[in-house]
This record gives sequence, structure tokens and C-alpha cells, in this order.
Amino acid sequence: MAVALVGFVVITNLWIYFSTTADVYTELDKVPSSQVALVLGTSHRLVDGSPNPFFHERMKTAAELYKQGKVKHILVSGDNATIYYNEPHKMRQALIKLGIPSEKITLDYAGFRTLDSIIRCKKVFGQDNIIIITQPFHSYRALFISNYYDMQAVAMTTEKVESSIKVQIREYFARMLAVWDLYVIKKEPKFLGKKETLDV
Repeated sequence: MAVALVGFVVITNLWIYFSTTADVYTELDKVPSSQVALVLGTSHRLVDGSPNPFFHERMKTAAELYKQGKVKHILVSGDNATIYYNEPHKMRQALIKLGIPSEKITLDYAGFRTLDSIIRCKKVFGQDNIIIITQPFHSYRALFISNYYDMQAVAMTTEKVESSIKVQIREYFARMLAVWDLYVIKKEPKFLGKKETLDV
């Protein structure tokens, strides 16, 4: 059983990486322009209360894309589970501080998982052609989900931030889960709701 699990993790990780790596960009001047950037959510603080470098690098990259004219609108998608934890609101605040006009930012409060954020981007906000902004290790899984839903997506990765072994291992298993969600159980987002129009 353990051997089968390890084999499945390895195979799914290789599949996801090699099927998406050509659409992962590390240089702003090389990424193709698009109407919308989708910024995937994460907490602005770490467990110990210190600033989360993953969060701040995503905001910086999104702001740079907008300022260079690579995108016209930014969709921030994250968890809004309680009144005390609101990823999209924190992302909006950070982007405004970086000089992005508030009317060019739309908040998706139901991006509880990467899968939810990607599907809602297409089905709720009507966006097929997007630039996904996240860390390099996360970009492959996000693109894999986008490809499954026939979206014309590329990823613009942030500056590399050193990640812990725990984070890396979690991502390996998250990729395996993405394959399971998409191809086996056909998982849907927790919430869809009515469609919304972006000002692009």
C-alpha cells in the first residue's frame, strides 16, 4: 500500500510539472499580456505573527504586472472564513498601498482552495485568459487545474522565497490530490453563486 501511494505521488507530480512548466514565467517582460491577473490567496501573517513573505511577494508581483501594462485588472481570491480572517481584504489593502487603483481590484471571497479560485475565476467571473500569480512551487498545480478547465492561463511566479520541507511535502501531496479531485471525484468549488462582471 505504501509503495503504491509513493508511486502515485511521484507519477502525479511528474505529470503536473511536465504538462505545465512551459507556461510558467519568471521574468515580467516575457510573460504575455492578459486582461486579468488572478492572485491566489494566502495569509499575510505567519503562525508566529511575522509577515508572510509568500503574501508580500504575490502582491508585489501583481502590482508590477499592472504597472507595466501586462494586465488591466486584478482578481484576488482567497479565504474569508471568519470576520477575523479575510485574505482578499488584506490583499486589496496591500495592492492599494502599492499604487493599484481600488476600482481595478476585484475580491473573490470564496477562494478556499486553489481549485475553488481557478473554477470561480472562469465560472463566476467569466475569465478564461489569465495570468496566475503565486510562488513557483504552487504555479504548476494552479496551471494544471486551469488546463483541465480549458483556460488559456499562464503563471507569473514571484521572487523565490525559501520554503520549509513541510511546505514542499505538503505541495507534493496537494498535487496528487488535485489529480484525484479533477479526474476521479470531479470535485466542485464549495460555493459558486451568481456571475459577476469585471471592469476590464
